[in-house]
Amino acid sequence: MNHPTVLVKIGTSSLTDDSGKLNPAALQAHVEALTRLKQSGFRVVLVSSGAIAAGFHELGLAHRPHSLAGKQAAAATGQGHLVQRYREAFSAHGEICSQVLLTRNDFDHRIRFLNALNTLQFLLERGMIPVINENDSVAVDEIRWGDNDILATLVAGLLQADWLLFVTNTDGLYTANPLDHPEAEKIRRLHPLDRSLPAQVDRSKSSLGSGGMSSKLIAARKAARAGIQVYIGTASENPDWMLDVVNERGSGTYMEPQPRRASRKEQWIVAHSRPRGSLHVDEGAAQALMEKRKSLLPCGILAVNGSFESGEIVEVIGPQGHPLGRGITRFSAPCLQRVKGWRTWEISRLVPNHPEEVIHRNDWVPASSTISSQEVSP
Repeated sequence: MNHPTVLVKIGTSSLTDDSGKLNPAALQAHVEALTRLKQSGFRVVLVSSGAIAAGFHELGLAHRPHSLAGKQAAAATGQGHLVQRYREAFSAHGEICSQVLLTRNDFDHRIRFLNALNTLQFLLERGMIPVINENDSVAVDEIRWGDNDILATLVAGLLQADWLLFVTNTDGLYTANPLDHPEAEKIRRLHPLDRSLPAQVDRSKSSLGSGGMSSKLIAARKAARAGIQVYIGTASENPDWMLDVVNERGSGTYMEPQPRRASRKEQWIVAHSRPRGSLHVDEGAAQALMEKRKSLLPCGILAVNGSFESGEIVEVIGPQGHPLGRGITRFSAPCLQRVKGWRTWEISRLVPNHPEEVIHRNDWVPASSTISSQEVSP
């Protein structure tokens, strides 16, 4: 039986009390809702913030630290405390959770991407509830991302989840900040390609978390474009509220999914990996890629930028300076610098045992399917 997968992301503000400390009652309420969801036949994955908030008080700090070292130290202190709370709470309902720590680099490299996928699938097949967090004690960029919102989207895409639920302290998206604008209206449903909202979305952040509604909107769009149904809302006292959400009875905001991409490889190229460099191509190569659906050969490459190895993602730039798409390169940057503009017979003679194609057509995704860098950076 194929059980639907629901990934739930819980933000720091939904796990802490007014003093900023971890709130055991709130955590237990979330766990009860998650458990009911799982015991109703869903595979459940949790991406939980709160490690820094759980740790900075134990370091004797009055406020969430601002320095990178302070955040990493607080995360190192609080991560164990947070997961122990989850283990105890899930155990009370007869469930077992497993901690998984990830970084952005785990999604940039294909092998690590697949290793993370295999680990999570193994846990889910055995009835576990993975509790995922960024490895904040060693990460740099990840702490600046926005309260795990993008991480939740990446994991949802990795698992090809059916649902992604953002649990926040605001019950959905509004046309303006309802605290400042009483006339603001809640948006019940939103299409991921609707570009009218970002300028109106509140960009303020909680003093305990690192994200805001703007980062959730960015992450939600990214997930919806990968074919995942997204919901943004707050928890309720009803322990079945997550079940209500996936049955289309939630009170927050739903974002409609676009058609799901065909394969995890395409999804990885489009959404999960960051280009390590760029290739500028001539008109003939651009037509071969975009119109004739052929592979990219060295003879069509005019310039090579960046530092990358074979098997990494590069962006292809057309003769007018516009991105054409992304693909997996079969050449390293130093090798391409040497052979760009060469004909196939020249490569086979001077660089033996090397593939003919720089980007094979099966490893290519056009720009119409990709997500711009503005959409993955809050």
